[in-house]
Amino acid sequence: MEEKHTNINHRLVINDRERISITGVSDVISFDTDVVMVETEMGTLTIKGLELHVNRLNLEKEELELDGQIESLEYSDGARYGSKGSFMSKLFG
Repeated sequence: MEEKHTNINHRLVINDRERISITGVSDVISFDTDVVMVETEMGTLTIKGLELHVNRLNLEKEELELDGQIESLEYSDGARYGSKGSFMSKLFG
């Protein structure tokens, strides 16, 4: 069986829960002062906080920098590195 190699270059750096730098960003889905949702090479990342502000966005370099009070980070649909479907659908599908 041939193994697929993907070029995953995703890094997340948080400084003092006030600044966050993210690489591997392919798109910004939505943003406001409380929630920022971005599409990354590892899935959709939801950043929740207060007074969030996009300092820098460069989609050509796949980079994003935010500041504000960061309260939580959550990944969805990419925990399996881009594979689609739930565990149950893979098991029984």
